[in-house]
Amino acid sequence: MDGHVEREVNPENIKKADLVVCIPSYNEADAISYPVTQADLGLDHYFSQMDTVIINCDNNSPDNTRQAFLDTRTKTPKIYLSTGSGIKGKGNNLRNLFEKVVELKARAVVVVDADLKSITPEWVRHLGNPIFQGFSYVAPLYVRHKYDGTITNGIAYPMTRALYGRRVRQPIGGDFGFSGKLAQVYLDSASWNESVANFGIDIWMTTLAINQKVQICQAFLGRPKIHRTKDPGSDLGPMFRQVVGTIFSLMKDFDAFWMKVKYSRPTAIFGFGLGDAEMPPKVDVDTDNLLHQFHEGFDRFSPVWEEVLTTDVYRKLKEIGGLKETEFNFPTDLWARVLFDTAVSFGKAHIEPDEIMDSLVPLYFGRTLSFVKRTRKMSIKQAEQAIENDCETFEMTKPYLLQRWKHREMKN
Repeated sequence: MDGHVEREVNPENIKKADLVVCIPSYNEADAISYPVTQADLGLDHYFSQMDTVIINCDNNSPDNTRQAFLDTRTKTPKIYLSTGSGIKGKGNNLRNLFEKVVELKARAVVVVDADLKSITPEWVRHLGNPIFQGFSYVAPLYVRHKYDGTITNGIAYPMTRALYGRRVRQPIGGDFGFSGKLAQVYLDSASWNESVANFGIDIWMTTLAINQKVQICQAFLGRPKIHRTKDPGSDLGPMFRQVVGTIFSLMKDFDAFWMKVKYSRPTAIFGFGLGDAEMPPKVDVDTDNLLHQFHEGFDRFSPVWEEVLTTDVYRKLKEIGGLKETEFNFPTDLWARVLFDTAVSFGKAHIEPDEIMDSLVPLYFGRTLSFVKRTRKMSIKQAEQAIENDCETFEMTKPYLLQRWKHREMKN
């Protein structure tokens, strides 16, 4: 497996731990000290009676992340692990973590992003405590700006909820907790692939946890997630392809489960509600760019859409393709059908999966533009309700997916 540990630095020769905090990284020398310090304070304050360790799972960063991590003063012992030279990917980092967690016989693991500016010691408590109370997976819950996390809002949350029937608001949140037993499940899974080895890892972990039928909860972290935010219309890079591709490929593995799921149910929340939280930083969106990218998609991807989408969905897409920004609207039920059609065709059509993913990007931009327009005057709380309404539409549209999926399997 690519992610295998090539380098380990374990100054205090730690052989066993009850609780591990992991910080995956690549080129985070300028940022990593802050989450390390906050994690150390959290472990010292809330878990001082346990054996704990902070692990940096790195991709052999050339910017000296390793030294920045090891030089950060902590009471908690630290371990540095790295993939081999040239092997990147967050998933590969976390695979090294799973192996180490099993080796250390850890009962609980907390993972936090290396570029976090808003982490507090309480995050370690909120993500770690539930694991010692019978939960096996803890997803984060934080206030985010309504235009931060548009892949989550527009795809990962509504798809996961409609498919598997669990309302996990941040299925690709980046900060989460899981049990040592689940680490072994992750290591044993046959569904590991190149996307999971990279940005697909978070949605893969959440989906496997739901399908294991283990106890899942969400931890409200009190503060907004403040990290390196981006305009949703700026370069998505491989992240979109890896996250959404992982959602689609796992549908094949777990169709016996999700085809029986009719509605969604809430997931328990630890911590306080959204009412008292401070406000996240603003995210600016270039709506002209979103519309431009959407229109450009018609020139480039129409033949792909014609093959992947049903005639009716493609016809409706062409109708909204002619709209100006002032009247532009990409309805939720149409967006759900686009995603469902794409999922059905993924890995089955005569078109490469990467090409299918690339063809979805302009449609995602169009849908994001529609969401920005609809929620422009809304508060964060009102926009949150709009996302919940979208999810209900996905659930109502699921029979369409079932019908198409059954037809796909019959053609096998």
